[in-house]
Amino acid sequence: MQNQLPAPSSFAAWLLASRPATLGIAVAPVLVGTAVAWQQQRFRADTALAALLGAVLILTGTNLANDVFDFEKGADTTERLGPVRVTQSGLLSPRQVRTGMWLCFALATLCGGYLAWAASPLVIVIGVLSIASGIAYTGGPYPLGYNGLGDVFVFLFLGLVAVCGTVFVQSGGVSSLAVLCAVPLGALATAVLVVNNVRDVDTDRRAGKRTLAVRWGKPAVLLEYHVLSLLAYLVPALLVALGRLQLWALLPLLTMPMSLQLNRALRSCVGAAHNPLLKRTAQLLLLFGVLWATGIALSKN
Repeated sequence: MQNQLPAPSSFAAWLLASRPATLGIAVAPVLVGTAVAWQQQRFRADTALAALLGAVLILTGTNLANDVFDFEKGADTTERLGPVRVTQSGLLSPRQVRTGMWLCFALATLCGGYLAWAASPLVIVIGVLSIASGIAYTGGPYPLGYNGLGDVFVFLFLGLVAVCGTVFVQSGGVSSLAVLCAVPLGALATAVLVVNNVRDVDTDRRAGKRTLAVRWGKPAVLLEYHVLSLLAYLVPALLVALGRLQLWALLPLLTMPMSLQLNRALRSCVGAAHNPLLKRTAQLLLLFGVLWATGIALSKN
């Protein structure tokens, strides 16, 4: 039985549009970046909070952009298997969603302005690239998600850029440790996208949205999911083995049973059954991120 849809233009409709289940993907990298800054004795509460708010706003704006652009390009139809999309379902008009998108990006720009003042003007470059990529993911003349570049975008901006940017606004620099600590978050964020694209492979193909699932086929992207999962757990083990972090950094390995279960489930998953799997992969990312950040922080010299 389907859940009853919220009233058009209601607060509940806007909440649905923001895709709250995905926002942990923005929170986790900031937690990890802040933990790296703490471990290096360069923690700053003001810039950490501004980075957190900016990251959540950029991801929300990107979600809204994805909602309206996918509808306009014909990728979101009544045949979609995923959760309700507000533009396609008529809960919000395209104009409303675009306005919400620009409002989120404008508020994120204010956060960036503070960070540029408090930390470095280079933050402006990071912010502009992040917002432009959020729009270009499904919008513009060459949408990244429609041309097989979505995975690269997610790994870079929801992993490396988010973590390293958070470290930068607190410490004024980016160490090799920050880059390495970002890799598991980028890998798991990309894994979330893989589940989404495997679910939507048929409707994406008809709409001309050439994701890696469309280009390579399901077996290849299932392998991608497995490799990304493995990579996420190899990094903490490697950093401990090399003496870069203490044994606390192995805390994320507590989530391995959940990851193994998800990897097994994805192999036999069909159609709308991907939806809970996608949600649980996002939950895995957040839980991993919290434990990863805790382990890094406890490794403080």
